[in-house]
Amino acid sequence: MTNPARRRGLLLALIAITATLAGNGISRAQTNDGTDLSIELVDPKVLRVCADPRNLPFSNDKGEGFENKLGELFAEKLQKKLDYMYFPQAVGFVRMTLAAHRCDVIMGFPQGDDLVQGTNPYYRTAYALVAKQGSGLDEVATLSDERLKGKHIGIVAGTPPATNMTAHGLMANAKSYPLMIDTRIDSSAQTMIKDLMSGEIDAAILWGPMAGFYAKNANPPLHVTPLVKETTGPRLAFRIGMGVRPADQNWKRQLNRLIQENQPAINKILLDFGVPLLDENDRPIGAETAKKSP
Repeated sequence: MTNPARRRGLLLALIAITATLAGNGISRAQTNDGTDLSIELVDPKVLRVCADPRNLPFSNDKGEGFENKLGELFAEKLQKKLDYMYFPQAVGFVRMTLAAHRCDVIMGFPQGDDLVQGTNPYYRTAYALVAKQGSGLDEVATLSDERLKGKHIGIVAGTPPATNMTAHGLMANAKSYPLMIDTRIDSSAQTMIKDLMSGEIDAAILWGPMAGFYAKNANPPLHVTPLVKETTGPRLAFRIGMGVRPADQNWKRQLNRLIQENQPAINKILLDFGVPLLDENDRPIGAETAKKSP
């Protein structure tokens, strides 16, 4: 997505140590458990989140996304002020935010992405098929289902399920939506759902949080089926954690503790936004099982 983030942790550490030795009066801020984070964080008294200003259901500059709500939860637990560095989540996002030391955490990042250092995952979800209730396609569980043959299916170009669709001969009638967009003026997910409601497409395939959010808020609500039974093409389920700078080990450990200690509250926020949560066996996590870790 971007070039690798610039590793400026050593330089920042040297600057902080030099300032301390010079007796400039800067205090060494510590967390409640005694961990010193003054070297790693932009401002130890503030939870500074890197976020997109217009990318619901994840975040926006009005604080309406689930990542905004998670930021509020963590700020409360850390007894810190909450502040944001907003930048469109496209090419250059990590470089211009986290890597530039303008903020300290990206609230959602897929596990295994080497652009950042990831925390432990706090949820697991999958790409999903969205269809109208009673359309017949709301009973489809895999892309190999014959009921999808000849249907107009919306797909975001370059995403993993496009490979699965190609394997099953579904791309000939598919409608493609752009992956790389400026979220300040466009939304492929929102456009795709609008096309589904109008009948321009018969079904939509979206990343789970987007599928769940827009399906829940449609009128009437749409049906969401996580695509966890695929046998051809890449797996479509992913673990999502938070992203920090490679050098920020203490900060990562603190975030891991927060995730572990607050998993039920995290799950509730996600479920309230319609995110289709999955356990490690691809079983859905509902309100009754929300206390379980992903």
